[in-house]
Amino acid sequence: MTLIDLQGSTVLITGGSRGIGEAIARTLHRSGASILIHYSQGEAEASQIAAELGHERVCLVQADLAVPGAAPSLWRQALSWRGQINAVVNNAATMPAAPISTDWEQWSTAWQNTLQVNLIAMADLCREAVRHFQSQGGGTLVNLASRAAFRGDGPEFMAYAASKGGVIGLTRSLAKGFAADGVRAYAIAPGFVRTDRIEQVMAERGAEYVTRDIPMGAPAEPQDIANLAAFLVAGLAPHATGATFDVNGASYFH
Repeated sequence: MTLIDLQGSTVLITGGSRGIGEAIARTLHRSGASILIHYSQGEAEASQIAAELGHERVCLVQADLAVPGAAPSLWRQALSWRGQINAVVNNAATMPAAPISTDWEQWSTAWQNTLQVNLIAMADLCREAVRHFQSQGGGTLVNLASRAAFRGDGPEFMAYAASKGGVIGLTRSLAKGFAADGVRAYAIAPGFVRTDRIEQVMAERGAEYVTRDIPMGAPAEPQDIANLAAFLVAGLAPHATGATFDVNGASYFH
């Protein structure tokens, strides 16, 4: 018997063309789910994933979540594929730098874009999903937050930390507000994860820059996040709804 069996489930993964999102998409597909891979700019990467997995249980959907109102349009596009969506993994995020020393226009733009992509678009998508879940007897939301929601981040990334703090509040509110409708909502808060971006940071600044405050001595692998997401999407811990799952190598207080 396979513990995680997602056959018959349809799952939308935002930011699914690379990094953590790609690992989640591949893992859910391997577990039997039909997957909708959302991408913004990564059409080539998303198409490559679809070619490798086959198009029978893979659908690609494009949307620029930095544009206000893009999420409801994305949802309609996604729902038209099978007419039903059982879970959404909200992974898409942006992280522009905005030090307080920069000019106001850059500061303001970074804050607006970060909150729009990381929080407002996620809330918009959750709204659409919950309304759909209410009509079908339930569904699951898995929202990617960050260690930064609790520890803060570097002063140039305050917008990112603030947006991820908002994700925690959003997720808990959804869990409380719609539990009676069969809606389950979870947050995953990774620390450093070995994505292409983090590999580049380690190459430029040295591995110690990333690993110095991780007691396990290394960033998490994307598969760590993907395995947890699959477990939650499979409904194996329904009473954990509203919970935040830390995946940070025990880097809580460093």
